[in-house]
Amino acid sequence: MKHTPTIRSTIETELKQRGYTFSSFSKISGINRGTFSTMLNSNPPKPISVRQMDLITKALGYPEGWLYELYIDECFHEGKGHWKRIKPFLLRCVELGRKECIQKVLTRLTEDLSYVSTVFEFAEELHKGGKEKEAVPFYECVVENERYHHSERLAVSQYRLFSCSLNKDLENNRQQAIKFAPYRRNLPENHQLDALLKLANVYYQVDDCETTIQYAKELEEITKNIFEQQILTRQKKHEIKPLNTERHLIVYYGQAYLIQGVALEKQGLYEEAMKFIPYYEKLTSFKGLDEVGVLEAQKFEMWAEANRLNLEILMGDMTNLPAYVELIRNNPQEILLGLLTIIESANTYNYTVDDILINFAENINESRNLRTNISYYMTNYDLVTYSRFFLELSRYYFNKGNYSEAIDSMLNSLKATSQLNDKAFYIRSITLLFEKYKDHSTHEQRAEYEKVLKAVEYNIKQMTP
Repeated sequence: MKHTPTIRSTIETELKQRGYTFSSFSKISGINRGTFSTMLNSNPPKPISVRQMDLITKALGYPEGWLYELYIDECFHEGKGHWKRIKPFLLRCVELGRKECIQKVLTRLTEDLSYVSTVFEFAEELHKGGKEKEAVPFYECVVENERYHHSERLAVSQYRLFSCSLNKDLENNRQQAIKFAPYRRNLPENHQLDALLKLANVYYQVDDCETTIQYAKELEEITKNIFEQQILTRQKKHEIKPLNTERHLIVYYGQAYLIQGVALEKQGLYEEAMKFIPYYEKLTSFKGLDEVGVLEAQKFEMWAEANRLNLEILMGDMTNLPAYVELIRNNPQEILLGLLTIIESANTYNYTVDDILINFAENINESRNLRTNISYYMTNYDLVTYSRFFLELSRYYFNKGNYSEAIDSMLNSLKATSQLNDKAFYIRSITLLFEKYKDHSTHEQRAEYEKVLKAVEYNIKQMTP
């Protein structure tokens, strides 16, 4: 029968082979001789702490984590989990990235389902400490072992996993949203605000405007209720408890209406979209706003002004075009989005905006030059704006017969689309324009087209079941 080494037998073998006594090893390890003796010789032996295990490992010249596989049994002496040893061990495993040890501990720990709440609290502690990615296996453990489908603990774990899973792959984000959404109503109120905002943004980016509006309406209802509760609390002269949300409460209120408006705009329902602007254009008048709240409310005032002008231009009213140009010039972060509106309107109503393109040529070229590192520099929202701006710009140049500029802009759009894995947008942008005009492209443009096309097709295959 093969002998299975234990942590103690392994340490004893090392000491014997190297000729160490308890006294000599105590000096190089920094562990008291008597303490070291009781760890190996007492009956029952004294438990070994994680710190002591690391000191022994260092003294013997082994890499960090050398004894970790064997230490798992130390955490479950006589088959029972000992959280006072397990927690510091898991923290060290997180630090060293020892995922296999973490999974083995969690598997054994959750043989007793009463530990699910402990695992959840540990995951929340990691999350609060900025270790969101490292907390994932612990939230997954809660999801797999939680007995009560409607528990808040399960809902929070699903929300954490959803938030951590979001990336530049729009189809991935949509699938993760579908998976998480049924749990949203079981979240505590503060998490509901953040969850609904993220859900609305995910569906806006994949052009599912109906679902976007659904979640924005839910966000509207919750934020209105919270504000009403706060008004009653002030009237009673009671203290208002902080919500502990990612953003200021006024942001969720404003975004609930702004998102509904932009979702209607995306569908071409410009007059309906215009009706939502009054709901977020004067948020600075809200009572009880602190300094951060005032600053956030002022942002919505600027967006309201921009969106009103934006919608007028999209409806073909160019009266305030100079004011709109000046507005985006004074807000550099809005330039690309503003130019997208102008170019889209120019394409729809067939008018020339060459002078505006010349005035913003430097900004456009700066955006164009990001093409080689586009996924590094941009968020999903930026990528969508970037991709659609250069698609509209491409259409504009095609209409003017400027094929070289048109195809170069198309390649910029396609590059961004490949990073987003936006299959529907890929089909529109490629089949409608590039394939139609590729005879006007240069050898270099066709080569880049083929290169990016392969990246897009690869992403699509990766997402196909």
